[in-house]
Amino acid sequence: MSETAVKTADNVESSASKAAAGRAVNQNRRYVGTKETIAYIVYDISKSFNISNYDDLFVTDIMQIGLRFQTIANFVNGIWDAVNDLFLAGVVDRTRTRWGKFKPWLVLYSIPGLLMSFFYWMMPLIFKGTGPYNTTKLAAFLTFKVVSELFGTVNGIANTGMLSTITPSVTDRTRLITQANLLSGFVEKAPQIIMGFLIDIFNNTGMGGGLTNLFVGAGLFCSLASSIMALYFSLVAKERVLQREEKPSMKTSIKSLLLNKPLLILTVEEFLSAFSVDYGTNYYYTNVLGFATMKTVVGIPGAFVSPISYSYVNKLRERFSTRSLWVFTSLLPDVLMVGVFGIGAVNNNFKKKSVMIPAFMIRETLFMAIYGVRKVIPEEMRNECMDYGEWKTGYRTEGMTGVAKGLANKLVGTLGGTLKSFILSRIGYQQGAGYGNQSAHTEFMLFAMCTIVPVVTGFISNIPKFFYPIDAKTRDRMYKELAERRAETAKQLDDHQKALSTEPTT
Repeated sequence: MSETAVKTADNVESSASKAAAGRAVNQNRRYVGTKETIAYIVYDISKSFNISNYDDLFVTDIMQIGLRFQTIANFVNGIWDAVNDLFLAGVVDRTRTRWGKFKPWLVLYSIPGLLMSFFYWMMPLIFKGTGPYNTTKLAAFLTFKVVSELFGTVNGIANTGMLSTITPSVTDRTRLITQANLLSGFVEKAPQIIMGFLIDIFNNTGMGGGLTNLFVGAGLFCSLASSIMALYFSLVAKERVLQREEKPSMKTSIKSLLLNKPLLILTVEEFLSAFSVDYGTNYYYTNVLGFATMKTVVGIPGAFVSPISYSYVNKLRERFSTRSLWVFTSLLPDVLMVGVFGIGAVNNNFKKKSVMIPAFMIRETLFMAIYGVRKVIPEEMRNECMDYGEWKTGYRTEGMTGVAKGLANKLVGTLGGTLKSFILSRIGYQQGAGYGNQSAHTEFMLFAMCTIVPVVTGFISNIPKFFYPIDAKTRDRMYKELAERRAETAKQLDDHQKALSTEPTT
């Protein structure tokens, strides 16, 4: 087969099998087998098997990067992220190899990604004893952010594309998403739960000086474990949605974006949601309540409710539109958080564990009742947008589609990340002060920043959700026509292979 012909990731299939794979898709058929399903679940675990929930504390209080420099670093990195996204998306979309379009990028990322992660967690030891504005440390931190963003962007694009092409069946895809979110939750949260307990032990037993070694050790372990899990998926997974032989031009890619109304809706929603200011949760739990394990404790009842929430995802999808479920699962958590803020704002309750633990626990439990829908629907909508683009233009531009959807978010997120350090300094946050050593004003502002402020600043993002255009009728028509086109593409590929095999050799 020539290098310019489209090839699938599963090169052990015969040409006849490839042709059959492109014919009308049986939505009830399970294309992804048990081994690959397990790999998919393992990969989902790898994306959250970390202690990144405590990154803000690590950078500010353990690594001790000055707040003013964090503002500069976040701004520079955000601009760089936006600049390289479109270029890298074009490179990935034009990739054609015998291993597939996305698989090579996922495999190539594994080693550099692990090494960069190791360097990040080792920085407190490498720059031990340096101040918040040590020039060498700040330069190393900024360099790390820029380089890791470059590699992370490629990996993110490949990841999004791989998950959208692993099966041509919507039902099969929804099954994978549901199983991964349901089963991975039992493992992926373990590092953050354990880390919260350990931070509390260190803070409340006079062992605060050992927090650096705790963060370094936990960070290195999680980096190695998650990298191995991700590499396993990259080697096992297969791409089953055929790509056209012609590589899409930049003009074609941009056209596919402009004609993709569902994607535009998601892009606007993400753009507006990026204005939501939510910075204070870890700071509030750790420095005001002295209870880093708070997130784990208040989530105990919800841990039993969350798995159940996946059982009625399909039933709700049959009864209600995607748009209705999207809006409802977005508004309910905000309404509940307003109640939590109201309770905490009275009589300085926000400082009392006896009051705030039940308040957050009730909110978390009710939130977990819709968690399954909230996780599955948006992820399926992202894949749906990619299929919609193929339906309208004939090309799959997963890279450009994924980047465009998040580009506006990143631009605003750059501003948000820049403001984060600025806001912390403005409310009087003292780096490295520890539990109980912030002012009363600072403590209340940390509470507000993780409750009412995110609700108010993020409310406008709900408006675009009312205009999501793909209803059941449009979706059925889209996948019917896509199945027919893919069958024709597979037939052309098979004919091309046969012609090559009958050509005389010289």
